[in-house]
This record gives sequence, C-alpha cells and structure tokens, in this order.
Amino acid sequence: MTEIDFHFNTPDKLNYACRLLRKAVGARGARVVVVADAQMLEAIDLALWTFAPAEFIAHCRSDGEPHTVARSPVVLAESGDAPLPHRQVLVNLGHVVPGGFERFDRLIDIVSADDADRQAGRSRWRHYADRGYAIQRHDFAGSAA
Repeated sequence: MTEIDFHFNTPDKLNYACRLLRKAVGARGARVVVVADAQMLEAIDLALWTFAPAEFIAHCRSDGEPHTVARSPVVLAESGDAPLPHRQVLVNLGHVVPGGFERFDRLIDIVSADDADRQAGRSRWRHYADRGYAIQRHDFAGSAA
C-alpha cells in the first residue's frame, strides 16, 4: 500500500518542493515524479534550473524524449499524464488527487498555508483516509520550511 505523507502549512510551496527534491534525489537517490497543473509545472521547471547553482537537480517533462524521461531522476507531469516512468515517489503540488497515485511506493502531498490550497488538501486527505491509507502528518506552521 502506498505510504502517504502530508507536508502542510508550507510558507513557500515552490521553494519547499525544490528542497525536498534536492534531498530525495541527492541524498537518497530516489526517482521522483512531480505532478501539478501546467502553471505550477512551469514554475517548478524554472525553479529547478536556478534553485541552487552548485546543486543542479536533473529533471525533464513527461512529454520529453522517451529515453530522457526514462533516465531522469525527476519527471514533471500534469496529473493524469501517462505512462509515468517511475513508481518510487510521487510528489503532488496540485489541487486534485493525482491519478494513479496508488501505483507509487510513496506519495508526498505538499500543501501551502493558502486557504484555497488548504481546502483542496483537506479534500485529498479525506479521499486517502476514506480508502484506508495511513497518513503521516508533517505540519510546518510557524517554521521556516
């Protein structure tokens, strides 16, 4: 069963996601798929190019060349894109339950402190909980996440 982690009340969702990806890929060697809407994907794509000049995080879009997508440690995809090459970690930056999340070993759902994002996050939480998934809480309220 997919392990689900909710990282919520993150003051800067984009910066937090970049730091999480740097740790997952660099320190742990994980292969990650990031799902979000087109606007957020554009923002994270740009941020990963400029996040830490000495620590480039290799990534590509899911609609890129198949051999590049297969080798990339981070794949950026709109929710519902198929087929996705990795099944290790799925990071959700979107507002909906990502299609096919149950195929992944782990789902990390990142929720900002924004009211609309929190409401969408609560809906996703209920979706996972109603299906029997155990959810790990990571509350960043009051921290410099």
